[in-house]
Amino acid sequence: MPKTALGLFEKDRNIEGVIREIEAVGIPRKEVRILVEPRTFEITDQMSFPRLDFEVDLRRELMRLGAAKTEVEAYVEGLRRGATLVLATGSDEDGKADAAADVMNRHGAVGIEETEGPEPELPRVPHESMAAIGHNPVLAGRVRQTNGACVFVW
Repeated sequence: MPKTALGLFEKDRNIEGVIREIEAVGIPRKEVRILVEPRTFEITDQMSFPRLDFEVDLRRELMRLGAAKTEVEAYVEGLRRGATLVLATGSDEDGKADAAADVMNRHGAVGIEETEGPEPELPRVPHESMAAIGHNPVLAGRVRQTNGACVFVW
């Protein structure tokens, strides 16, 4: 299962330094996302709400990762204030996402209030299919939170 470290950084942080260290722990650059709120939002017509669309999409994706509603709002508000959101994804088995979270914390990832994440929405599986699944439990949502970066498995 994929595991994602997520950190919010105030605008005065050296994000490129964070990314270089995350790459050094073994997460390829293509698995690292840097997200900032765009400086301008292009309006295409009268019914165009690009800032709202950006925030709705961001909220949906953060909740899909397992962030609680209060955390999502804190991340969105951070981006509004000019902060940068960094996401780094690795496999659950290799520990690289946890190492990326440690890097983020060393570089000053902002702490978000700890809350419970939403229950995962898993597809319904017919009872007779359960035997084929075996004894591997499904883990989804927040698996680690420190005073800065969070780690989610999804």
